Amino acid sequence: MFRNQYDTDVTTWSPAGRLFQVEYAMEAVKQGSAAIGLRSKTHVVLACVNKANSELSSHQKKIFKVDDHIGVAIAGLTADGRVLSRYMRSECINYSFTYESPLPVGRLVVQLADKAQVCTQRSWKRPYGVGLLVAGLDESGAHLYYNCPSGNYFEYQAFAIGSRSQAAKTYLERRFGTFQNSSREDLIKDALFAIRETLQGEKLKSSICTVTVLGVGEPFHILDQETVQGLINAFEMAGEEAPAADQGAAGEEGAAGEVVAAAEEGAAPEEGAATEEGAAPMDI
Repeated sequence: MFRNQYDTDVTTWSPAGRLFQVEYAMEAVKQGSAAIGLRSKTHVVLACVNKANSELSSHQKKIFKVDDHIGVAIAGLTADGRVLSRYMRSECINYSFTYESPLPVGRLVVQLADKAQVCTQRSWKRPYGVGLLVAGLDESGAHLYYNCPSGNYFEYQAFAIGSRSQAAKTYLERRFGTFQNSSREDLIKDALFAIRETLQGEKLKSSICTVTVLGVGEPFHILDQETVQGLINAFEMAGEEAPAADQGAAGEEGAAGEVVAAAEEGAAPEEGAATEEGAAPMDI
């Protein structure tokens, strides 16, 4: 079909029932540097790859604190990510001021999804070109959500978005069965292993990744570079490779299906084709 006849306006449907402007926004997420999230019963870990446009510039911030019990990691257009994180921060402050209690994570995620959805049905707006991994902790436990530019949202045990995220997803699917009962340290180690999978041979260093932790009795915070580098050195000195899942039971295979439940966003292997040279402006 003649795509260029139907992609000039976000409110125009193609004959195949598609909104191309929304799909373009989802492609922008795939062009951004990788972001990874995983959770256990008590903790949530977010990690991302830091990329700079050139050797002379610093990298853009990819992880934002929303409240003591909520944080987000983004992939895609970082400017849109900053706007949405500010909106989330404002909602948390307003709720806390009104009700004197923390905003439930699920409610904030729904509000964020509704805000994104409005941009898919207004001709004078464009969809937000950013995907958000929302980590949160409330009375019902630890949560990890993915918010899509289309206005959809999904809850995951572990997920990865951005450039070359398929390799990280494959690793997370292999390890899926162990996450629920993992300790804080094991979650961080798995996050670093998953980040390493997205680097395509580049050496993993604390300077090119950011790791954050949120847990019971532990407010959302970013681990300092010395701590992260110490963890990287520890498992490299021990000669550890990315651990393979030793549970081959069919039950684990069924559980792993939850990780790929939203494979419609999921990246095909070609998403790794985005290179530093000629990369989209949001690939930072």
